[in-house]
Amino acid sequence: MECESGTSHVVAVQWSAPLYEIAAGLDGSAPLGRSGRGMRAMSNSIKPQPGIDQIVLYKGGESHLDGFDKVLKLSSNENPFGPPEAARQALIETAGALHRYPSTDHADLRRAIAEVHDLDTTRIICGAGSDEILMFLCQAYAAPGLEVIYTKHGFAMYRILALGAGATPVVVAERDRVVDVDAILAAVTGATRLVFVTNPGNPTGTMIGTDDLARLARDLPDNVLLVIDGAYAEFAQDYDGGASLVDARENVVMTRTFSKLYGLGGLRVGWAYGPTHVIDTLNRLRGPFNLGVSQLATAEAAMRDRTSADFYRTENARLRAWLAEALADLEISSDPSFANYVLARFKDQTEAEACEIALRHDGILVRKVAGYGFPEGLRITIGTEADCARVVASIRRFREGAR
Repeated sequence: MECESGTSHVVAVQWSAPLYEIAAGLDGSAPLGRSGRGMRAMSNSIKPQPGIDQIVLYKGGESHLDGFDKVLKLSSNENPFGPPEAARQALIETAGALHRYPSTDHADLRRAIAEVHDLDTTRIICGAGSDEILMFLCQAYAAPGLEVIYTKHGFAMYRILALGAGATPVVVAERDRVVDVDAILAAVTGATRLVFVTNPGNPTGTMIGTDDLARLARDLPDNVLLVIDGAYAEFAQDYDGGASLVDARENVVMTRTFSKLYGLGGLRVGWAYGPTHVIDTLNRLRGPFNLGVSQLATAEAAMRDRTSADFYRTENARLRAWLAEALADLEISSDPSFANYVLARFKDQTEAEACEIALRHDGILVRKVAGYGFPEGLRITIGTEADCARVVASIRRFREGAR
């Protein structure tokens, strides 16, 4: 420490006992945590910002079943074929560079995305899954006193991210399991800043057309940002995920992921395309090394392998139609799906839960979606041809046994 004259002095301090002993009561005194001024009182005075204590933890699809060495997992909308060979090889080749920091600008990956989708490279941002970019959007544009709109059957993370930013989540009803543009516009207030639309929807698989999206973007107030979550956009034929709308307007952002069509869910890579002013803002929040060398190289290889992407998309469409028809033959309804899953709707919650238990007994995992407003529904990921046949056979046995 320094005295008033500026001359440095060393001051010796004699402790009666080490601090950890005092805190724990090992010096013979009462532990600090037992007093009103101790550790417990200090802990109780540390509070997160408003909203966080209202968050219910997100629960992903299960992967394991007791009694089964190998489970047919159709609960997380994963690519049943896995990543393309080019992506696997790229991952292996990065092993020797794991001691090196990755690039901070993701230039090679952004260039690959831009070339494949004919986009402006400078308006692309990459993240650790599209979830991270959704989080950036809430950090940047939501706050206490502001509102974030999403639809009743929308992605559960929208509510979590809104609350995490201290904002108020506003849920809007859908019409026959399809996003209702008029209902969204009616819910907008002076406090609205973000509108999330999942297109195609999850877990519904339904979608609205480009004209409806354009009307929504046009009729929103100028200070409201429309976020089109296109995690499953690649599975919808002749749909650009909202990219053309982003190019036409200053209030639209499109998010995408490598976790679904490209089979890279285990690496967590996503991206977004938006107006320059939005992408610049999000990059100010993004950590400089949010994606590692393996993520960047593997995702770039997957993006450039269009042969594999086309195969995955074609097989998904073929088997999705087959599965929906097979379920209909069993008198189980579903809406036309534009994603890589089908939302099977049973008579009621009791029947849906009984069927889910029967599938478990056959070593098959699907997703219960009561938390998304469908207690009578089971979301079934489109697997391989053998996977689809197996799940239908199991459901058929269940229906026959229940009669």
